[in-house]
Amino acid sequence: MADEKKSPRHTIDDHMFGEFYAHEHGPDADHEHDDIDPGPLEENPIWQRDNVALTSVGIDIGSSGTQVIFSTIHLQRVASSHASRYVIVDRKTAYESPVAFTPYDGETEIDARALGEIIDNAYAQAAVRPADIDTGVVILTGEALRRENAEAIAEIVAQKGGDFVTATAGNHMEAMLAAYGSGAAKASHDGQCKILNLDIGGGTTKMALCENGQVRWTAALHVGGRLIATEDGHVSRAEPVGRHHARAAGIELELGSPCPPDALARIAAHMGRILVAAVATRPMPQDVAELFLTDTPDSIEGLAGVMVSGGVGEYVAERESRDFGDLGYHLGPVLRAHIDSGDFGAPLIEAAACIRATALGASEYSVQLSGQTSTITSPGRILPRRSMQVLKPGIDLMTTPAADEIARVTRAHFEAFDLRPDADEVALAFEFNGAPDYASIRRLADGIVAAMRPRLDGGHPLYVMIDGDIAQTLGGILRDELKLPNDLLVLDGLSLRDFDYIDLGKIRLPSFTVPVTVKSLLFSEDPRGPRRQERIQFQPPEQGHSQPHGHTHDHSHGHAHHHGTVPAQDSGPKGGTQG
Repeated sequence: MADEKKSPRHTIDDHMFGEFYAHEHGPDADHEHDDIDPGPLEENPIWQRDNVALTSVGIDIGSSGTQVIFSTIHLQRVASSHASRYVIVDRKTAYESPVAFTPYDGETEIDARALGEIIDNAYAQAAVRPADIDTGVVILTGEALRRENAEAIAEIVAQKGGDFVTATAGNHMEAMLAAYGSGAAKASHDGQCKILNLDIGGGTTKMALCENGQVRWTAALHVGGRLIATEDGHVSRAEPVGRHHARAAGIELELGSPCPPDALARIAAHMGRILVAAVATRPMPQDVAELFLTDTPDSIEGLAGVMVSGGVGEYVAERESRDFGDLGYHLGPVLRAHIDSGDFGAPLIEAAACIRATALGASEYSVQLSGQTSTITSPGRILPRRSMQVLKPGIDLMTTPAADEIARVTRAHFEAFDLRPDADEVALAFEFNGAPDYASIRRLADGIVAAMRPRLDGGHPLYVMIDGDIAQTLGGILRDELKLPNDLLVLDGLSLRDFDYIDLGKIRLPSFTVPVTVKSLLFSEDPRGPRRQERIQFQPPEQGHSQPHGHTHDHSHGHAHHHGTVPAQDSGPKGGTQG
């Protein structure tokens, strides 16, 4: 029998003349198609190019609770000034799983099998296949992040969750997602004011200052509602920092020991005083500062309100009254009393969502979409990409710097992060807000090539991310005038910063865009490079802990998000105090 002739690989080139007929993709296709709901308007090719619908998943594995949320995100291209970017204009939550207790295997590991069953059940109940997911985030937080197999668990869940689901971890990332998920960012936008979001889960408290719709800074400290838990009058869970809080409240507790009737209430009262001091007392007391897992925040002034999300937030908002035998049941009312008495310096603003804030933030606020004017020379070779580190050289292109100055600053930025252009694959990010004149873009191109020459000479691809609408022009200069033979990926319409890591999906048609998921990767305490002060866990003073110094992580430099809906996390313990 004659050999069957193998069909040619289907690539983006098959659509270059606008033919978007219905067809199936093989696994080797270098792009994806946007599935927009049918209808007279939605069937219009012009509308389809300016509107993209993404199916997203947020998987939150917290100290005490695990949950899965599926959402549909509608992005629309908005042209303004010299930028033409996609912004989220609508978010719809398609399915929220019940909040289940995060399963642990002993004191050091997460129970992978039990966790897998929780997530598999969520996909089954939502009638969603991993292949249906366009983007998403798996985030590990608090005590779950401290477990020895946390990174491996996150990667496995991300791989099984869908081709473009991202594994992420970190206090700053969770604080930011919770601020969007709780509604604090949107409320600050609507009121043009400052709102402090406190996301209090089972293991940690994340702080985020929202101002005029942006998250200005984030921080975290080791105060949580399930650091100690009891069952039948005995201690069934006692994290090291939980025992530290107990000793500070004058109580000695060990795993399996009897728990005095008033012990949890006394520990919660101590934690309440810690949180008040973290927000309102300056200079910050030593015993409070040493609990921070990040740099400590500066003075917090001019607040219009305080919002509390996370599992403990359910008790603060009086949405939850069940006692799960942990600290959350006691800590919520303590914090509500402190806020009502003015100890935080601002009134309580009810969160749009509490226990689900981080999961919704992960599902609905972690993705960006590139502009249409990109340069992508070989989509099948350079996309998709996972876990690319972002480097954003600190150079103001509005001052029209010379090419050699752009190259010098870029090389210095590599050195500051202990990276080398010839050895490390990164995504270079630049802000370009001026008029798109040829001379400025040519200087930028010359500077990038000079800085990246060792990598380009090795035949490696070049990845450049721009916020202004110049990617096609910049890519054209690099390819046609500077004659670079390397694969090029130049995307615009993106807001990125140092310390970001990004996953890049396949090109989507007919919009000719690329989904970009922003994440962080705090799975180990790696001091390499000028990283933000961030730790996985508090070390009691007797274990050689040294206090973090400096400042909170600033999100204000161009890291803006657009608001169309409000997510949510930690829905009171429908499974304990999550976080």
